[in-house]
Amino acid sequence: MNASAQPAARAAASPLLDRLVRERATGALLRDRGTLYLADGHVVHAESPAAPGIESVLTTAGRLRPEDWYHAVDQAGPRGRVGRFLVESGRIREGELELCHLGALHDAAFFVLAPSKGPTRFRYGAAHWIGPIHPVPADAVEREAARRRELLDRLWPYPDVDTAPVVRRRHGPDGPIPLRRRAVLDLADGVRTAPEIARALGRPAFHTLTDIRRLAACGAIETPRAPTAADTAPDWFARITAETITDPDVALLRRLRDALEGAP
Repeated sequence: MNASAQPAARAAASPLLDRLVRERATGALLRDRGTLYLADGHVVHAESPAAPGIESVLTTAGRLRPEDWYHAVDQAGPRGRVGRFLVESGRIREGELELCHLGALHDAAFFVLAPSKGPTRFRYGAAHWIGPIHPVPADAVEREAARRRELLDRLWPYPDVDTAPVVRRRHGPDGPIPLRRRAVLDLADGVRTAPEIARALGRPAFHTLTDIRRLAACGAIETPRAPTAADTAPDWFARITAETITDPDVALLRRLRDALEGAP
């Protein structure tokens, strides 16, 4: 972790979060782009309208049948034990659930902790119906959110592409586009936004953002703020980016694996 990431993390989160961590508070931190759930000062869940929830990750990827998910919510949701119900009923293995949950947690937290001038509130005692799965220290969640913001800026420093409808350029790059990004490009119809494309593909929103920024950098999709000649990336930009920046899927899975293996 480089030294510049820590100030970014502190600027992104609500000052209220620091106090809640010190208090070992339990409840829901509500911000304008989503909600962070705490238990004893640790982050236990996060959700945002901009990120597919864990149910989308599990069902779209085929790890869980939609009817099994809805059955679990119906049976265990009122008791706040959906996660435990899925494991105890044999519908999913505990390690797989933890990996999927951590991925969904960091995906949503990236948006929840984004810099914002909107109101921040805390609802003491509130708990998410999915129940306890794998608590994460709040500072680790903040650091990961900051790292992701820095990665996106390195890929293509025009954040408007993250929220605007994704528009495919009529004359795109001549070179081949990897299959993963090709799937994103095929849905760039000028109407869907990045979160909508992520849901359609059943992928994490942040990973879709990295694909979109890479596509913008290589000239495959439009950047809402038209770059000047000095801003336009040369032909080698996308090639160097692909060679020097680790794919976020692989990097995240490695960190999640390490976190689980080091857990008591």
